Amino acid sequence: MDSSLTRRGQICWYQKPGIGLDAINDALLLEACIYRLLRFYCREQPYYLNLLELFLQSSYQTEIGQTLDLITAPQGHVDLDRYTEKRYKSIVKYKTAFYSFYLPVAAAMYMAGIDGEKEHANAMKILLEMGEFFQIQDDYLDLFGDPSVTGKVGTDIQDNKCSWLVVQCLLRATPQQRQILEDNYGQKDPDKVAQVKALYEALDLPAVFFKYEEDSYSRLQTLIEQYSAPLPQAIFLELANKIYKRKK
Repeated sequence: MDSSLTRRGQICWYQKPGIGLDAINDALLLEACIYRLLRFYCREQPYYLNLLELFLQSSYQTEIGQTLDLITAPQGHVDLDRYTEKRYKSIVKYKTAFYSFYLPVAAAMYMAGIDGEKEHANAMKILLEMGEFFQIQDDYLDLFGDPSVTGKVGTDIQDNKCSWLVVQCLLRATPQQRQILEDNYGQKDPDKVAQVKALYEALDLPAVFFKYEEDSYSRLQTLIEQYSAPLPQAIFLELANKIYKRKK
């Protein structure tokens, strides 16, 4: 969808010889396999319905997030007024946080017999914050990370993405700096991409990110102390520590 060339250190599936748009059908086949596997292994279990609903809801939430991402940043049309913190948080919540962080923990909770609404709501408070933390790291690494480590060549600037960096830039930019963004954002020309990166550096966005990372990790620790029960705090702390200060 975003014309990326690599993903997780490998060539994107649609870029493989003979694949192209067949990748869409391949993705649908993989999604269908989720429900075949759940039926095969879990049909007789008391948590089967909860797992079905969880995976269906996760797919729905993620598709909403992907749609928000795409309509906020249509190819060939840059509208900086769309890049607000509120919209960014909505994209992150639906596109990343739900399926990446809440889904696996919630599935384990259901399978362990923890199906109360309060327990799941509490876990969600922690895990959605963790998902936002993760996506902001992703946005930072897209530009400032090492592709040999991240496994992906970043294209958020070229793709006109509503990323954390452009949102933070707009919050701090002077009218003259905003004009630089207007003239250069969302374009493939390497010189224009370099001008956007230079603007981010002039606004000291790497330092802003590092402060955010510390503050968010502190918030996560507080949320874990308040809402982790009946699950052990160690489960959430281990997840947080896996992504804290990550480089890929």
